[in-house]
Amino acid sequence: MDILSSCYLFKGVTSHQIDELAKMVNELDFEKDAWLFHEGSQADRLYFLVDGAVDLLTTIESDVELPTARLKIAGDCFGTGALVEPFTYSLSARCVETASFLTIDRGDLTQIMEKESDLGKVVMGNLAKHYLDRLREARQELKIHFKILLKVMRF
Repeated sequence: MDILSSCYLFKGVTSHQIDELAKMVNELDFEKDAWLFHEGSQADRLYFLVDGAVDLLTTIESDVELPTARLKIAGDCFGTGALVEPFTYSLSARCVETASFLTIDRGDLTQIMEKESDLGKVVMGNLAKHYLDRLREARQELKIHFKILLKVMRF
């Protein structure tokens, strides 16, 4: 299945393992402005974009939503909180267009990763690399914001 094999999580996974994962896939469609999940809610599935676009957002204070990413490439994966305790989503996801997704339930994915430990190692290694890349990006953003703030404070 091309969508799964194009996802960073499954880089290095065998075609047989992709076929096994494809057996677990569910298909979902959402209209524009539909919420897929909210920050802090139970992370029960992974999402893979097939078509459309989705914004990932974080809440600042109680009423301001800050977009952190717009996903619009087929195979973009999100909802990885489903793979890491405490199994909650760290962001919210909202469709900015009508969109189609493939999903894999956390329980199904956990079960196959336990059964095929080499698959689990690859997926979790890819997830760790992804999280480290995102951490580096966040640090770069902080540096930029602090430089601007320091310039403003100095006039």
